Amino acid sequence: MSTLSKSGRTGAPGSRGGAGRVREGGAALNVFSHAFLVLWAVMAAGPLIWVAITALRTSGDILGDPMGLPSSPHWQNFANAWTQAHIGQYAVNSLIILAGSLTGTMLLGSMAAYVIARFTFPGNRFVFLLFAGGMMFPVILALVPLFAVMENFGLLDTRAGLIVAYIAYSLPFTTFFLTSFFRTLPTGVQEAAMVDGASHTRTFFQIMLPMAKPGLVSIGIFNFLGQWNQYLLPLLLNNENETSYVLPQGLASLAVAQGYRGDWGALFAGLTIAMVPVLVVYAVFQRQVQAGLTAGALK
Repeated sequence: MSTLSKSGRTGAPGSRGGAGRVREGGAALNVFSHAFLVLWAVMAAGPLIWVAITALRTSGDILGDPMGLPSSPHWQNFANAWTQAHIGQYAVNSLIILAGSLTGTMLLGSMAAYVIARFTFPGNRFVFLLFAGGMMFPVILALVPLFAVMENFGLLDTRAGLIVAYIAYSLPFTTFFLTSFFRTLPTGVQEAAMVDGASHTRTFFQIMLPMAKPGLVSIGIFNFLGQWNQYLLPLLLNNENETSYVLPQGLASLAVAQGYRGDWGALFAGLTIAMVPVLVVYAVFQRQVQAGLTAGALK
């Protein structure tokens, strides 16, 4: 008994010491991970905050102390950017084009993904791989043939041409993402709808599409960001009339112009105006984006 009790007493401190070392290691890892996250947040949000603060300063203050704070808010920068630099017109052009391209991308992408994911037909795998391969094809390699095609169809320097180009640019990733999402949805609901006499169209729009809302919101946010910030395609297909520029084109033109005029406050105000819609959309749909990204893993 004494031997057992001694061994028991000698084993207990060792186990407590091991647990303590584990807790210390976990605490150190926790501190390191939190420090890394704080550093990442500062690196991500720092430039945005600096742009917003600089938009409230005069051009002289910006040149004198680029990292300083505004002595008093100079709201005239936003008025100059909106009216004199035509940022308002560029933003309206972007919103109009985005309304058509985002709607078309989500509609066509969800329909294609639904058919690929839920129906078996000859060439199903091949069609899916075509969409997947479209993500690997650099857009810059298609600029010359794209320009020729748009010119032949009379779509250069038109909103319709940009909408079609945006849809074609975003469709591969949209279809690839939603195909994986539609495959995670339960088949029982679809089969029940078909037994009750629902058509394929009604099943898709009234049953399957609402069930795929988290995935639709997630990919919709990604498409919104990509199409809102698109610069290369408008530069190629919409470069004839300055009044038809989209917002990235307008900001690039403003950056060149302000380099000569010296109105740097208006330039930063224009950048701030361009950032606001993106931040608002993400803030509103943040939870839906996270749910859509994790829904496939949870199911």
